[in-house]
Amino acid sequence: MNSTPAAELRWQPSAPVDLVRTLRPLCHGAGDPVARFVDGTFWWACRTPEGPGRLAISSDGGQVLARAWGEGADWLLAAAPGLVGDGDDWSELDVSGHPVLRQVHRDRPGVRLTRTGRVLDSLVPACLEQRVTGEEAFRAWRLLTRAYGEPAPGPDEPRLWLPAEPARLLAVPVWDWHRFGVDAKRYQAVRAAATVAHRLEECVELAASQGLEAARRRLALVPGVGPWTVAETTVRALGDPDAVSVGDFHLSNIVGFALTGAARTDDATMLELLAPWAGQRARVIRLIRLSGLTPPKYGPRFSPMDMSRI
Repeated sequence: MNSTPAAELRWQPSAPVDLVRTLRPLCHGAGDPVARFVDGTFWWACRTPEGPGRLAISSDGGQVLARAWGEGADWLLAAAPGLVGDGDDWSELDVSGHPVLRQVHRDRPGVRLTRTGRVLDSLVPACLEQRVTGEEAFRAWRLLTRAYGEPAPGPDEPRLWLPAEPARLLAVPVWDWHRFGVDAKRYQAVRAAATVAHRLEECVELAASQGLEAARRRLALVPGVGPWTVAETTVRALGDPDAVSVGDFHLSNIVGFALTGAARTDDATMLELLAPWAGQRARVIRLIRLSGLTPPKYGPRFSPMDMSRI
C-alpha cells in the first residue's frame, strides 16, 4: 500500500501537548486494530464523512506533525488539532485545595481531553465494555473489527483496520456475537446504535449549537445506552469536560480514595465529592487517574467468563 501521505499538517500548539496521555484513552487495549501508539507516534484509522482514512500524529521539537492517507485525509487533518486537545481549556480548573491533584496538574501541563468528532467509533467499543472486564471487551472489539471492518488506507505497517460500518454491524449474526464473547444486551445496544448511526453523528453539531447536554440526551435515547456509556462516548468523541462514568465498577472507589482516603465509595458520594468541579469533572477524573492512587483491594478477584465456550 502507498506509504506516501496524501496530506500533511505541521503546527505549533498554543500550549504544551502530551500526546501519549491525551490520546491513550482512544486505544482500547494494547492490540487495538483501530488506534495504537508505535514508537511515540499515534496511529488512528477512521471512517470520516469524506471517506476512509488513516492518521499519524507525532511530536517534533515542540511542534505537532499530522500525516494522513485515504479519501478522508483532509478531514482528518482538519480534525487533528481537536484530537490532541487544542481548544480544551484547563485554565479555569482550580485544584489548589487538593495537594495531589495540584501536583499532577503541575507535572502534566500537556494533558488535554481528546475530541475525535466521530460518535459511533467511541460508542460501539463503549457498548462492548458494559459490565465486563477490559480483557473481555478488548478481545470482542478486536474480533469484531477484524471480521467486519476492512484494512485502512496507507502504509502496510502498522496494520490498522477501519471500524465496521453500521450496515455491517447490523449484519453480524448471533453466532458471531457469541464467538466474540458478546452477550445479547451488549450486541443489542450496538445494533440499536448502528440503526440510528447518522442521527448519532449529528451529536457533534448538536453539541456545538445546543450544548453538550443536548448531545447526551440524544445518545441516551438509544436502547441499551445508559449514563456510563453516554459518558464514555462523549468524553472521547466530543471532548466532554464534565463526563462522569456513573456505574463504573472501579471509578467511584478510585475517586473516593484519591479525594478522601476512603477505601470504598458509592456513586452518590462520588458525585458529591466531584460537585465543586461541576462542568470540569472529567478533567478532575483524568488527574485522579494520572495520580496513580488506587484503593486497597478486598475480596476475590473477578474472573471473566468466556461466552464463546458456553
